[in-house]
Amino acid sequence: MTDSHYSKTKTSFYRRLLVAHLIATGTHTVPAIGTATGMPRRTIQDTINALAELDIDCEFIGATKDGHYQITHWGPIDRHWVSSHIAHIQYVLGYSIND
Repeated sequence: MTDSHYSKTKTSFYRRLLVAHLIATGTHTVPAIGTATGMPRRTIQDTINALAELDIDCEFIGATKDGHYQITHWGPIDRHWVSSHIAHIQYVLGYSIND
């Protein structure tokens, strides 16, 4: 799915930024992220868990069956930069998502 000239490090970083952006803009459940991106459930769950490695605070709100994720703090990441570069992030990852 990704263009082969992008490193695994870059695509992993961008995948985390994309998932954080989706959560912050209302696509905040694992099934919704899967529908928007085509990512496997396990990849989404691993990516959400890995947000903490970037000091992005993501919490699960609500009950297991009807809850959702919420970004409570972006840490050192500029969420406005992510929003303004989301088209490039999607391009690098090979996704076409309309939010």
